[in-house]
Amino acid sequence: MSVPTAVIEDLFKAHERFLWGLCYRMTGNAADADDLVQETFIRAMKTPPARTDEPWRPWLVRVAMNLCRDLLRYRKRRGYDGPWLPSPIETGDETSLPSYEPEDAQGNPAARYDLVESVSFAFLLALEALTPAQRAVLLLRDVFDYSVEETAAALGMSESNVKTTHHRARRAMGDYDRSRRPITRSLQEQTRRALETFLTCLFNHDVTGAAALLADDVRQVGDGGGEFIAARVPIVGREKVLLFNSRVAEQKPADALFEWRVFNGLPALVIELADPARGYAPRWVMTCEVDETGRIRQIHSVLATRKLTAVRAIKS
Repeated sequence: MSVPTAVIEDLFKAHERFLWGLCYRMTGNAADADDLVQETFIRAMKTPPARTDEPWRPWLVRVAMNLCRDLLRYRKRRGYDGPWLPSPIETGDETSLPSYEPEDAQGNPAARYDLVESVSFAFLLALEALTPAQRAVLLLRDVFDYSVEETAAALGMSESNVKTTHHRARRAMGDYDRSRRPITRSLQEQTRRALETFLTCLFNHDVTGAAALLADDVRQVGDGGGEFIAARVPIVGREKVLLFNSRVAEQKPADALFEWRVFNGLPALVIELADPARGYAPRWVMTCEVDETGRIRQIHSVLATRKLTAVRAIKS
């Protein structure tokens, strides 16, 4: 039995945003989320549920989550060339939902803070420590507010297994929970100020000023995906991170373009080079996390082309 194209188009309009947000959080990759949502609706067209007169969302979620878990298992088997980072997505300011975000059923804006936190780099990186099943249960239960019964149905698990998996997932997220900082306007301003001042100090050869902005145990991670030159392992410690960035700043070409945007809830810098040296990325996104004192504790640079599919080019 096939489903008319008009019906699939209506389903896509009604559920695509929700499914995309779910798939992105599951995989941490915008390009993968695009592919998974498309595959979900292809399956809806080719092998629809037996009862098409019932609500489609539970079936669509079940298909999408199965596809996500398959992809995560494949990704783990295949491995990754160098450090892995989520792909940046623009989230804008705190006053409006991006087009791909699921709306709160009651129109409650407070619900968005949880949604924004769940696309932050810190949260998505913490999810990498979970199994695909733990990741799925945690997202459905703690981000999308599914009941145990709804989660079990969506994932094809027993309710007791959902409860056990949820408990283990929360325990695995302990380190993140202890250090988490809610994304607020104040944190956004603090983050941009720290990164902007750090880069200004580097370009002005103010080593002392730049060093003062870094935490003692600061970590820098670059995701080149094996495509571009990037550090093969995380750079750890104030002196090493400072030295690395000082050398990068010295090579700043005159035609480099810079633009501030908000990605994954926090300010970040988009950098583009018109004519990069061989092996170097023509575009990347740089963001950071700050600690309670306002010093930078993490610097993330995403360079891999497939990780930047959701990032607009800078208009020169």
